[in-house]
Amino acid sequence: MNDILEKLQQRNQQTTFPLELPTFEQLVEIEEQILIPLPQDLKSYLLEGSDVLFGHIEPVTAADPSTHTYLPEVTSYAWSIGLPREMIAICQQGDDFYCIDQMGQVHFWRDGRMTAQWETLWDWIEEVWLEE
Repeated sequence: MNDILEKLQQRNQQTTFPLELPTFEQLVEIEEQILIPLPQDLKSYLLEGSDVLFGHIEPVTAADPSTHTYLPEVTSYAWSIGLPREMIAICQQGDDFYCIDQMGQVHFWRDGRMTAQWETLWDWIEEVWLEE
């Protein structure tokens, strides 16, 4: 995990309006909004790495409700078009989503079905986001 976070930080692009990391209290509020607990790996990523911007993949964020990547909004939309309710969206690609289950496995949801899987969020970050 720490190695992957370090790789993310090295690739972070400087912008005029950088992303902020959420507080633990903000994550609790998000869990209350979506009525499902966040898996531990997702919490760790949001608290320590969700301020990274690079490439065309834009994972969810948790600090600013006005961003288009705000986790409750992205997940709510995904649920509205059929993503199973026990899944939490971690990245939107049009109407396709990378999502995480309660066991911490990441799945790619396309056209109403799961088409790929990674064992952990960190595997997904390393194999998908960092490889773009």
